[in-house]
Amino acid sequence: MLGRTASSLFWMSRYHERAQNVSRLLEVAYRGAIISHSGQEDGTHWSFALACSGCEADFAQKYEELNNRNVSAHMIFSRDNPSSVRNCLELARNNARSVRTGITAELWEAINTTWIEFADVNPQTITQEKLPDFLAWVNQRAHLFRGALLNTVLRNDGYFFSQMGNFVERADNTARILNTYYWTLLPDNDIIDDGSAERYHWSAILRALSGRRSYRFAYPNARLKAFNIAEFLILRQEMPRSLAHCYDWIADTAEDLAQFYGSREPSLDLAADIYQDLSDKQMREVFQEGLHEFLTEFTNKNNRFAHQLYEDYNFA
Repeated sequence: MLGRTASSLFWMSRYHERAQNVSRLLEVAYRGAIISHSGQEDGTHWSFALACSGCEADFAQKYEELNNRNVSAHMIFSRDNPSSVRNCLELARNNARSVRTGITAELWEAINTTWIEFADVNPQTITQEKLPDFLAWVNQRAHLFRGALLNTVLRNDGYFFSQMGNFVERADNTARILNTYYWTLLPDNDIIDDGSAERYHWSAILRALSGRRSYRFAYPNARLKAFNIAEFLILRQEMPRSLAHCYDWIADTAEDLAQFYGSREPSLDLAADIYQDLSDKQMREVFQEGLHEFLTEFTNKNNRFAHQLYEDYNFA
């Protein structure tokens, strides 16, 4: 496969995953803003979305007021925000179009229709009342994309590069959210009151990573606890957005890619090393090392893996 084709498939999946992640953060912020939380100002919820998406500084340069309309405009429709839903969906579509003959009709239809329908939306019509339904639509379209990818694409190198893009982005998102509010997940916080800001952030983090209900299944007899939440989102492989789950997929896909090409590149060994490190870790070791330090190093490793993949397969 040509390097530019592999790159397009990688980024096609990565941008679609990013669009969904941004919409989840906004959904959590909206939910928090309309539900009263003890000690929580309205701006707290929108700050959470901006900080976790990494666009807080850009927002501050463009807008003076932190509110629903401004945050939604910046994170959904802004052409100046590289991670806005608009830019992600457009770039995903452009990458898919460049490899149109190498993907299935169902996958192209899911990607192309999403962009066409999104492009027809007038941002002024997405009022506060309509925002939840619009974010739900973005989320549903992301599921349609993943369904088409998983159910119609041949298991060859194109599929493998697409999977790499999806889980590299998902791992980055999980690590960034956890690291943005890492101090709320330190074990000492397990003695805090129910109405504390930390407890609000626990719930927001779980919701942003689609883990609020599944946490209850994983820890059926436990209340929300900082230690458990950190373990759930970092080391529990059954959690689809945990770091361990992401690298379980990446490592398996790396093995498939090595078998497909009949050779091993450095990036594939790096993926195996990252997965093995997560598999061998205990949560107490992570806290002893330092949660912030661990998450920062993981993000660096994830970036190194993506960069090495570029080098190994000549991404254009």
